[in-house]
Amino acid sequence: MEPLWKLAYLLEPASVTLILTAVAVTFGSAFRALNYGKDMERNRDLSEASITLDGSQALMIPILSSCSLLLMFYLFSSVSQLLTAFTAVASVSSLFFCLYPYVTYIRSIFGLVDPYVSRCCSKSFTRSQGILVLVCIGIVVAWLVSGHWVLNNLLGISICIAFVSHVRLPNIKICVILLVCLFVYDIFWVFFSERFFGANVMVSVATQQASNPVHTVANSLSLPGLQMITKKLELPVKIVFPRDLLGGMVPGGNTSDFMMLGLGDMAIPSMLLALVLSFDYQKSRDSTGTFDLFSSKGHKYFWYALSGYAIGLVAALAAGILTHSPQPALLYLVPATLGPIIVISWFRKELPELWEGTKSNLNDKSRLLEV
Repeated sequence: MEPLWKLAYLLEPASVTLILTAVAVTFGSAFRALNYGKDMERNRDLSEASITLDGSQALMIPILSSCSLLLMFYLFSSVSQLLTAFTAVASVSSLFFCLYPYVTYIRSIFGLVDPYVSRCCSKSFTRSQGILVLVCIGIVVAWLVSGHWVLNNLLGISICIAFVSHVRLPNIKICVILLVCLFVYDIFWVFFSERFFGANVMVSVATQQASNPVHTVANSLSLPGLQMITKKLELPVKIVFPRDLLGGMVPGGNTSDFMMLGLGDMAIPSMLLALVLSFDYQKSRDSTGTFDLFSSKGHKYFWYALSGYAIGLVAALAAGILTHSPQPALLYLVPATLGPIIVISWFRKELPELWEGTKSNLNDKSRLLEV
């Protein structure tokens, strides 16, 4: 156990940036999920419908995640280039999903015309969509060439936001099943996997770098500028920040090391935040016809969950500093986010409603208000 004064490392730039980024991502993911859901209700666009998990699917996620983890542990070097290619495609799609609302907003502000230019897969593409796709491809190509941690984080954040918007929890009951199972999953693979597999499986997989298929192709073709293309890539399944960011120094290794947080440690709590934000929205809409998240009135379970997430994340980082060992973040994040929601809703006698979930009225389009 390290002395308590080392908790001052939580104030280092890398730690503060990691905490603020993670909280901002969970906040943004929940709001993007809410607005995406309202868009789907308004347009009834079944082609882009999200997936709502049921109990069996929630139970299968930790099992499938464990199988994937073992596959990556034993066969990562064999499948890393395939994973990189798949990640690149997913990153383009996720970036487009995250950036397109801003393009639409800018276009509406300036009254820009956006004509249709082509059709693909039974869908029409506008000029702005085509340009945005090219921009997203350019960002992913820049990541493939440079492997820079800023681009890695950008892609990881976009994947997290897209995932939370498309995979939803219907109620707290399913949420409890999922979070408790992942709580056990995270603890086992971080603390106990070494006893069974000879190494910390979670840490080994999280710290492995993938082979860059772009470098492989360029090398086989003897293309010029090969030295500019990175051989190894950090896959955007985590956000990373250099420990010596802005001259700081968080303990954990040499200055080339990174602090990291897995996407699951943002995406899974964000699913809970998206659920309670939707509940807040529906309750406020039903009672007043409006929704003001920053008002002192209303339910605002969202703020309890977001505050709990920040506290849990700080606790996880503090435990890592004091024990000088990797920590399963969900060990701290699950109680810190789920606990306050269950306790407060129980006192307010709203737990049964949260437990079973509420269904929005798809027929009353006039009541769909933008946040």
